[in-house]
Amino acid sequence: MGLVRTLVDQKHAEPVLPRGLRELYDGDLHFPAASAQRPYVIGNFVSTLDGVVSFKIKGHAGGSAISASDAADRFIMGLLRASADAVIIGSRTLHDVSPEGLWIPEYTYPSGKDLYTEYRVNVLQKPEYPLTVIVSGSGRLDLNRAIFRTPKVRTAVITTPAGRDELTKAGVTTLNSVELYALDAVGGVIHPQAIMKLLHLKLGVRILLHEGGPTLFGTFLEAQLIDELFLTVSPQIGGRAAHTIRPGLVQDVEFSPESAPWFQLLSLKQRNDYLYLRYRLTGPR
Repeated sequence: MGLVRTLVDQKHAEPVLPRGLRELYDGDLHFPAASAQRPYVIGNFVSTLDGVVSFKIKGHAGGSAISASDAADRFIMGLLRASADAVIIGSRTLHDVSPEGLWIPEYTYPSGKDLYTEYRVNVLQKPEYPLTVIVSGSGRLDLNRAIFRTPKVRTAVITTPAGRDELTKAGVTTLNSVELYALDAVGGVIHPQAIMKLLHLKLGVRILLHEGGPTLFGTFLEAQLIDELFLTVSPQIGGRAAHTIRPGLVQDVEFSPESAPWFQLLSLKQRNDYLYLRYRLTGPR
């Protein structure tokens, strides 16, 4: 029995997902081939009805506070991770979740482990787990977190020269599963184009899953480096006040009516009071 019910979807000629995953997803999942220039980039977020993606409250800043750990949202997150070569996050997103957090498929939906592995290893011919990519300009990261100390999970930290020095002093070079890359930054910000070039040419990433946060996602969207967006709409209102920070999907970036990105709806799925949307970028209107 499926976790979700499909309301809108494109038809696909040949199935890609194994039967067990197709049943849970109530459909198939296809991605276009990556271009020769850069990875194909998929965003994945959960949002309240009023567009809040994080409560920014200690202990409740992660996406699970927005989704209430909805099973279908977690399954789809795992399915996207299983499809990707790498998962990219910013340092704030890293520190918003439990120190035990891992960006691997079964971490979000443990009962799907065997299905994810069959799909990833046998169908897609990928390694067991995607590469985790963490972007931190400052290099101030808690290296005691599980993501840096789980041997089977490969992690790449992209930082600045100053951040590299900070992490080296903290002992990152002693962690066997962690790779460190320093890129130049302007105003403390590493340009997404430089990140994409590194991932594509150095690390062989063809499909990149972007899990935020809103500031890092905004820089990629502004640079026209987002291809698709998966968005879970959770049936709650977060609200905002003048003295609080309740980020939306995109933070610290704004568009004009002429430059605002528009998207095409590819699929719409539903479970109870939740909606699961998939969009593809079409460009400015």
